[in-house]
Amino acid sequence: MRLLPRWLSLTVVVAVGALLSPLSPARADDSTPGKPLRALLITGGCCHDYDAQKVILSQGISARAPVEWTIVHEGGSTSNHRVSIYSNPDWAKNYDVVVHNECFSGVGDRDFIKQVVAAHHQGTPAVMIHCAMHTFRDLKTDEWRECVGVTTRRHGPQQPLEVKNLAPDNPIMKGFPAVWTTGNEELYAIEKVWPGAVPLAQAYALDNKKDHAVIWTNTYGKGRVFGTTLAHNNTTMRDKVYLDMLTRGLLWACDKLEKDGTPKPGYGTASTD
Repeated sequence: MRLLPRWLSLTVVVAVGALLSPLSPARADDSTPGKPLRALLITGGCCHDYDAQKVILSQGISARAPVEWTIVHEGGSTSNHRVSIYSNPDWAKNYDVVVHNECFSGVGDRDFIKQVVAAHHQGTPAVMIHCAMHTFRDLKTDEWRECVGVTTRRHGPQQPLEVKNLAPDNPIMKGFPAVWTTGNEELYAIEKVWPGAVPLAQAYALDNKKDHAVIWTNTYGKGRVFGTTLAHNNTTMRDKVYLDMLTRGLLWACDKLEKDGTPKPGYGTASTD
């Protein structure tokens, strides 16, 4: 698979292997493939292995749902890069969902950021992963934080986290363990959960002795947003529990998830249909 540095289309062809697994049991009514979801993955920036993570995410999700990817990977390891596609007022127009897995905390230009969040406020679904929550941290106002659904500015030391499922009946959390213990991970300190956000899982911070949301949904204007602060490390991101949960979150954001946690007809894969 060739990954492109700018916003050129990339259709991911998935080879099913050890990383890849079905999202759900077989569904007799899901035999006709749906129109693939057009996903835009924004990635790059400080402090993470984004070269590996763009492959883990795109292949892992496409093994579980019909998703075609355009990948924008820019900014090297800097924290103040302005992603080029965001300069276009219609930057999200051609996509069904945007996956944010970037880390550019040093960008604080309000007008620039308002153009980013406008797409989601107008209805483009979003998936927010890990350092996306610390992206635009220098912004003095709260447009981005309201969009992602939480306010966070720091994280604790790396340690295994006991992730507790707060909403086992929520479609996204169907099949997620009651408690899932990760490998070493960063726990983001959540200062505020915005009114449109609903926490789905939490973990306890040993440093500040508080529980913090780690998985949630958010309603932002007309847009659905799914967020998780988990997956600083590739080991977490590769885990079947994580990829299953993330795929359900993406399908939920696109309104392609049934109440029982299975994909809507046409939005599973050959192994789940």
